[in-house]
This record gives sequence, C-alpha cells and structure tokens, in this order.
Amino acid sequence: MKIRRISTIYIVTMLCFMFIQKTGISQELFTKLVWSDEFEYKGLPDSSKWDFDKGTGCPDICGWGNNELQFYTWNRAENARVENGKLIIETRKENFSGASYTSARLVTKNKGDWKYGRFEIRAKLPAGKGLWPAIWMLPTNWVYGGWPKSGEIDIMENVGYLPDSLFGAVHTEVYNGMLGTQKVNSTMRKDFSDSFHVYAIEWTAAQISFFVDGEKYHTFKNEHSGSAAWPFDQQFYLLLNIAVGGNWGGKYGVDDRIFPQQLVIDYVRVYE
Repeated sequence: MKIRRISTIYIVTMLCFMFIQKTGISQELFTKLVWSDEFEYKGLPDSSKWDFDKGTGCPDICGWGNNELQFYTWNRAENARVENGKLIIETRKENFSGASYTSARLVTKNKGDWKYGRFEIRAKLPAGKGLWPAIWMLPTNWVYGGWPKSGEIDIMENVGYLPDSLFGAVHTEVYNGMLGTQKVNSTMRKDFSDSFHVYAIEWTAAQISFFVDGEKYHTFKNEHSGSAAWPFDQQFYLLLNIAVGGNWGGKYGVDDRIFPQQLVIDYVRVYE
C-alpha cells in the first residue's frame, strides 16, 4: 500500500509538472503582494508611487538616447492621468518645448525598487506607425556602469509597424541592442490595441521569464559568468511610457493621422 501511494503521488506530481511545462504557467510561487497600484482614484498619478522622467532624454546614463521625437511632460493631465479606474498615458501631436509630440514616462524609482519578484501589468496598447510603447525596468543605482552595463529588462515592447508582435528582452554589457546580441524573443496576438492583456516577468537569481496572459514565451538564464552577462543582482524600478519615433519605433516614419493614442494600464502588481 505504501509503495502504491508513493507511486500515485509521483504520477500526479509528474502530470502537474508536464501541465505546467506545456501551458507556461509559472513554476515559481510569488504569493506575497508587496506593491501595487490599482488606480482606484482620479487625477494625476499617485505621487507616493510614481515620478516622471522629463524632457527629451538623457542618453549618457538612462538608455534614453534613441533619437525619439517626443517631449516627456510631468504633472500634465493631457499626457498622464487616472480616470475610470485606469492609468492613461497619452501621446499627442502638438508643439511643446521644441518637440512636435508630447507623451509621459512614469517611473517608480526610489518609490518602488526591487531585486527579484513577479511583475505583472494589465494593459491595452496604443496603435499606429511610429509608436513605441514599453513596460520595462532599469537599475536604480547603476552599480556596474552606464547603459547597458547595469542592465535593462523589457517586460513588454511593441512597435507600431508590427502591431501584432510583442517583444520581451534583456540588455547587458555583452548582450545588447547596440551589438545586435540582445536576448530577445517575441510572440503574437491580433488584438494588443483592442483588448487588455497581462504582461509579466518572473525574476529570480537563476533566470528571468517573460509571460503574456500566463503563457511563457521567453527565458533568459543566469550563466554565472559575471555582471557583464548578468547584472540582475541589484535593485531595478519600473517604467511605463509611449515613445514616438526613435531608432526602432520610427524605422518607417510616423503616421501623424493616428494621434492622440493611449497606453491604458488597469493595474500594476509586484509579488515576492
């Protein structure tokens, strides 16, 4: 009887493991919610949780030097506001401080900084040629040096000329877009701008896994070869933004007929 019971437990365990592997459902248990914004208020984003990157860029340190066309405003409801239980990041065609477009780039730096966890964002994407929405992470303290040495985690990137494609990536000193060695994978959906999807990563000391709607489509593993390949042993913070143009988003130009466009966020949740 004892042997039979052990055998049954083993079989059930293996079946569960096979189901997890097939469906991409997380094998890690991130059950403790440690930070969230459900956007159950109205007005500007909660200043206890969010700050803004401002202006037209800082390419020397924060990976913002992609020849983008927008001006990132702050505390301006036209570009970032909460209404009807959602965060709205809106990009507009308008002249503003020398730029032809405005947008917003929200950050949790020094208000939400983490090493490891599950990061889950439910969002609906903007649509149109020339747009480059992103949900991503940068290092809080840049311990290993400027970009890309201290790392970047792209939870979700989309470019308007590939509307059905979603990209998840990491950038490091040896694996980055400038060298063409970035560790990236993609998946497809037909309704990124019509429906909400849940974009997530699960980040441990061993690997970073990328999900959309519970389906795992990319994993980057720690090679244990040093910070040049794995700088992801430090705290990172979240960023939400829509860029206009840029080296990737503007590869085929910008369609000015599409504006305004919105990145709509239903919630942001961080689990440990």
